[in-house]
Amino acid sequence: ASAKLADEVPGVKILLVGYGKMGQLVGELSKPYGCEVVGIIDPMSPMHGGGADADRWGGVDVAIDFSTADSVIANAPALARRGLNLVIGTTGWSAHEPALRQVVAEAGVGIVVAPNFSTGVVLFEAIVAQAARLFAPQEEFGAFLHEAHHAAKKDAPSGTAILLRRTMEESGFPRPIDVSSTRAGFIPGTHHVGFDGPAETVTLSHAARDRTAFARGALTAAKWIHG
Repeated sequence: ASAKLADEVPGVKILLVGYGKMGQLVGELSKPYGCEVVGIIDPMSPMHGGGADADRWGGVDVAIDFSTADSVIANAPALARRGLNLVIGTTGWSAHEPALRQVVAEAGVGIVVAPNFSTGVVLFEAIVAQAARLFAPQEEFGAFLHEAHHAAKKDAPSGTAILLRRTMEESGFPRPIDVSSTRAGFIPGTHHVGFDGPAETVTLSHAARDRTAFARGALTAAKWIHG
C-alpha cells in the first residue's frame, strides 16, 4: 500500500508561467506525469501567485513557460537565478537567447527550449532534414515552407517554421526557401514543406489536431530536466 501511495504522490513541483490555453492544459495533464502544479505566474489569471521574485517559489523544481516573449525576457532569468529549472515553449524572443544562456550557465540550472514540444514535430524535422539533403543536388527544384496557426498567435513565421528552415539550410539545401504564414481561426498548428520542380511537387506535412501534444511534451521535458 505504501508503494502504491508513493507512486500516486506527484514528485516534480511545477510553476506555470502563463495560464492561457497551453498553461491550463499542462496543469490538467500534470498528475499522470508525476508532476504537481504548485503555483501560477499570470497577472491576467485570478490564480496569479506573484511575480518571479516571490519567496514562495523557493521550493519549486521546474518552471514551465507558455506565456509571451516579453514575459520570458522578464521572468526566465529571475527564475533561473532562484535555482529553478526551466522548460520554455514560448517563441518570439530568440534575439535574447545569448543573455539567457549566460544566466542559466551562471545559475547552474537546466533548461529545455523548443518551439514545438510534440513528438511528431521532432520526427518531422528529421524527415525534412533528409529530404533537404536529397533535393539539394537537384538544381531544378526550389523549396517552400508554409505554416498556419490560430489568429491569436502573435509571432510569424512560427518558431517551428524557423527551426525547419534552419534545418534545411544546415542539411545542405543551397537555394532560397520561401516561407509564408497564415493566422486564422483556431488552428492548433500546421507546417508544410515542399520541393517544386518543372513538372512535379513533393510535399511533407505535419498537422497538430489539438494542443495536448505540446503539453505532454513539455511535461516530459520537465521530468527529464529535473535534477
